[in-house]
Amino acid sequence: MMDADEREVYLFLQGQTQFVPATSICRSAGGKQRFRKSPDWAKPVLLRMLERGIVEMDAPDGYRLKPMPKSNVPKRWVSPHIAAILKKSGGKFDSIMREEGEVDAYYNSL
Repeated sequence: MMDADEREVYLFLQGQTQFVPATSICRSAGGKQRFRKSPDWAKPVLLRMLERGIVEMDAPDGYRLKPMPKSNVPKRWVSPHIAAILKKSGGKFDSIMREEGEVDAYYNSL
């Protein structure tokens, strides 16, 4: 389970596709006040997340969320209304991500 600091960094990195420098994460994830009080607050958090396998690091100190492992069947996002209609039809739709929390649950389990 992620603590509050890890969650803050996770939510910031969730919208990023490229590797983000640690200084940018420290500046943007915690807000101005937190950055002014402690400019390197996120670095120990990032190291913990790196050890747990939540983030990955490139050579010049950039971080991003580690991609979820791909299954054989690609999953597609579906609105809750359409998911309910598909469920009522009785078919098997295992390749559909019904809830937004599935991605969060994956990273929380690491």
